[in-house]
Formats: sequence, C-alpha cells, structure tokens
Amino acid sequence: MKQIKTLVLVAVVYMSSLVTVNAQAAKTAHVDVSEIVSKMPAMLDAQKQLEKLSGTYDTEYKTMVEEYQNKLKKYEQEATTVTDAVNETRSKEVQDMQKRIVDYRDNAQKELQQKESDIVKPIMDKVKASIQKVGKAKGFQYVLNSEGLLLADGPNLTADVKKDLGF
Repeated sequence: MKQIKTLVLVAVVYMSSLVTVNAQAAKTAHVDVSEIVSKMPAMLDAQKQLEKLSGTYDTEYKTMVEEYQNKLKKYEQEATTVTDAVNETRSKEVQDMQKRIVDYRDNAQKELQQKESDIVKPIMDKVKASIQKVGKAKGFQYVLNSEGLLLADGPNLTADVKKDLGF
C-alpha cells in the first residue's frame, strides 16, 4: 500500500512538472497593431487617397444639393404664376433630383467603402505577415494584439515589426 501511495505521488509530481514545462514552452509576446498601422507610410498614403476621393464625392454631392435647393426655391416662387401642368412637371423633376441625390450619396458611400477595403486589405496582410515572421524568428508561439490585453507584461514586438516593415 505504501508503494502505491509513493507511486501515485511520483506520478502526480511528474505530471505537474510536465504541465509547468508545457506552459513555459508556449512563449507569448504582444504587438500593438494600431500603432503600427497608424504610422505605416503605406497606410498614411491610403488615408490621403481616401480623403481625396471622399472630398471629390462631397463636392459633387454639395453641388447637386445646392442645384436642387435653388431649383426648388425658384419653383416655389413661380408656383402661383404657372399652370398646374407646369407645376406637376416641376414636381416630378424635383422628385427625380431628390432620387438622384440619394442614389449618388449611397453609391459614393459604397464605392468609398470598397476602395478602402481594396487599399487597406493588402496593408493589413503585410502587417500580419510581418508579425508572423518576427514572432517566429524570435521563437514565439503566440503573438497577441496588445489593444485588448489587460496585462501586457511579456515581450513587445511592435518595434521589431516596424523595423521589419521598413519604418
């Protein structure tokens, strides 16, 4: 009976040491993806492109709205001096303009979102590949994004990833 207890005790100690070794073997580091992305030259260029495109859409939209408001104002002022047929035609014209404005705004938003996706995805893929490359080169099994971490006491690979990306 004493031998069984000793054997069980040895097995428990052995198993707990394996768990400790496995826990230590899983090396973990963290990286601040937001910091990297926000300072990447490629991302800064992408933001400029998107701002320029957005500005173009905004200018066109404002022009359309201004034209609509001017026409509406003119039609309201002349409504009592023209025939019902003319007023009806003008009403349809104003409704068509409203629809074109709404359609333009919706299409511009979709195109802007698609353009953002087209520009940002390759940049994010490059960041991910760099994080994987640096993490593997430094012997880490897990690299976490430090944004959501409550405690980030381990190695920080942010500077290494920036260096790998060339900035």
